[in-house]
Amino acid sequence: MNNSYKHSLSTNSKITQISVNRCFDGEQHYYSHQSSSTKTPMTFSIYLPDEALAGRRCPAILYLSGLTCNADNVTHKAHFQQKCSELGMIFIAPDTSPRSSDDRDVPNDDRYFVGQGASYYVDATQAPWSEHFNMQSYIVDELYDLLRSEFPIDSIGVTGHSMGGHGALLLGFKFPGKFVSVSALSPVCAASESAWGQAAYTEYFGDDKSRWAQADAAQMIEKSGQQYASILVDQGAADDFLAEGQLQTTQLQLACDKANQPLTLRYQAGHDHSYYFIQTVINDHIEHHWRMAQMS
Repeated sequence: MNNSYKHSLSTNSKITQISVNRCFDGEQHYYSHQSSSTKTPMTFSIYLPDEALAGRRCPAILYLSGLTCNADNVTHKAHFQQKCSELGMIFIAPDTSPRSSDDRDVPNDDRYFVGQGASYYVDATQAPWSEHFNMQSYIVDELYDLLRSEFPIDSIGVTGHSMGGHGALLLGFKFPGKFVSVSALSPVCAASESAWGQAAYTEYFGDDKSRWAQADAAQMIEKSGQQYASILVDQGAADDFLAEGQLQTTQLQLACDKANQPLTLRYQAGHDHSYYFIQTVINDHIEHHWRMAQMS
């Protein structure tokens, strides 16, 4: 394939291309667009293997990043491109929240686990967050439809790390018709029982614990019942956040047991919460989503 090939957007495209780089047998792209859900500009990265660049429909993975991250972190650090190139998979990484350099435009908080970079992929109901922090709607409605209209996507699986792992589990079970597969890396499994999640949900939902329950991954899995042939979760056994109780991994196991949802939960000895851990297991997750896509 000619390395100068560029994905051509439709004439009525709602997205703007920021950059393109050749990477293995494919291209790493960045785009921006104006979001109606968040009322802000949003960005995402997308890796397109040569099959997709040639117009062939390919399975895709939607990766949700964790606290303080944006689309760059996983795109630059996880080293997923080679495996996606080999399997012919598209890999998409959106930002973690609406953003603005002026807090008068988009609210923020001095705590890193609340505010910009810390959306938990939910739709906030309390002011001042509710105007812009509508990341559930952004991911499962707006971005989902935009991706399908602009790129040759066959099916979509969802995964993520930490807060993004929470988002993957929550949205995967809340909207199973959207996704063919789910996995997570070091996920926050029960946000309503995590100090991080409790701080964020107090801001986003106030004291309405019924809304907290609808935004808790473990509770959503238990409520939804089995939705997938199997889900894959990897957790570093030496993860400080696991020891501190932020991740609540045992709640995930209990919820899957009650829902009869098959779960492969692997504790990886010696591994922490970092991107070195993500690099170690990311290929297994890509292969998991590829297998599930073949079955769909």
